[in-house]
Amino acid sequence: MPEPGARRRGTVLAFDFGTKRIGVAVGELELAQTHPLATIRDERNDRRFAEIAALIGEWQPVRLVVGLPVALDGTPHEMTARCTRFANQLRGRFRLDVDYAEERLSSAEAEERLRESGYNARGARDHLDTLAAQIILQSYFQRLSENPPDPCHASSAHPPAA
Repeated sequence: MPEPGARRRGTVLAFDFGTKRIGVAVGELELAQTHPLATIRDERNDRRFAEIAALIGEWQPVRLVVGLPVALDGTPHEMTARCTRFANQLRGRFRLDVDYAEERLSSAEAEERLRESGYNARGARDHLDTLAAQIILQSYFQRLSENPPDPCHASSAHPPAA
């Protein structure tokens, strides 16, 4: 069991799950630094999980984070259930802790950042999912810094209650 106040260390992969694309970002717990990593564009589950397995093999994360979309009023909707299922599949296949980070408006924020950076609509589309995943991971790290986990409890195995 880690000592209270011990520094968290290791790599984290975050996912912005979509039915057509999955954005992936990478970050380091100790530094709370995040970077866009990849977009998985294949819609076939076997191919998606093969690409995820390759990223996990390369980056050796200590945990995964899945963006959990909710309606503006905070209630779950169809994509909430799909993302929860995706997180459960990740947990089962890769035997890693999976946490959730609310992703309300992450895609809108990503679009705005890309527009401000001078990307046109087509160029922005190529980076949107990875930037959304990076925003999700940044919000996760922010939440950790505001609410450090209790070292006596495991990571969240279920999404937050709505």
